[in-house]
Amino acid sequence: MKEKIIGFIWQHLLLAVSLYVMTLGVAVCVRSAIGSSVISNLPYVFEQAGAHGLGVPQWRIGTYTIIANFIFVVFQMLILRRDFEWVQLFQLVIGTFFGTLIDMNMLLTQWLVPTAFWQKAVTQVAGCTILALGITMEVRCGSVTMPGEGITIAIAKVSHRKFPKVKIAVDVTLVSLAVVFSYIFFGAWQWHITGVGTLFAMVYVGAAVRAFAKRMTWFDRVLCHRPGFRRYVYGLARYVKRIYMR
Repeated sequence: MKEKIIGFIWQHLLLAVSLYVMTLGVAVCVRSAIGSSVISNLPYVFEQAGAHGLGVPQWRIGTYTIIANFIFVVFQMLILRRDFEWVQLFQLVIGTFFGTLIDMNMLLTQWLVPTAFWQKAVTQVAGCTILALGITMEVRCGSVTMPGEGITIAIAKVSHRKFPKVKIAVDVTLVSLAVVFSYIFFGAWQWHITGVGTLFAMVYVGAAVRAFAKRMTWFDRVLCHRPGFRRYVYGLARYVKRIYMR
């Protein structure tokens, strides 16, 4: 029992580290000012609308991310119905922690203000690379999936379509909603929120995750630091691991 408890704590400590790396990547992408990552695109629109007093609460981007994650879980429950595993409610815990870390990393990256386009481009590439590394670590940790992954898996299971195709459809939908709400709030496309950097992120992050996955034996050694280590993988996380780690 002691070994199981130690293994569980270690696994989820590394999961917390992975989420921190992911949110650092998200924050750096936002700071590029040429388009945030897909994860933060819609929350960023609402954060900016609130900052300009356009009829929504003046909450930070991480708070709006938490709300989005809650909505994702609710949709999973509606889509899967009786097939929804109640352990997946822990996605709410992961989603809340993720949003909180985004706000923290947004504060820590206030100094990052690129001006020239090449500086913004370098910042975007760096942010996407950090995000991809964090995603790779998070998937290898196992445990409960992120809500954004959970909603994609739920749709894939019900529609009997392949995960990559559904992932593209979900990403395009989220980015499209960000554009729609930009017009609703600002009456114009907000290029610093949904720009060329966003399109780059949609293509680059997935490719980078797969590239990192082939070079993560060091992380596996850190994760399985004790002989007989047991990794706790729940429900949808098994599906995600099969996709990203193949």
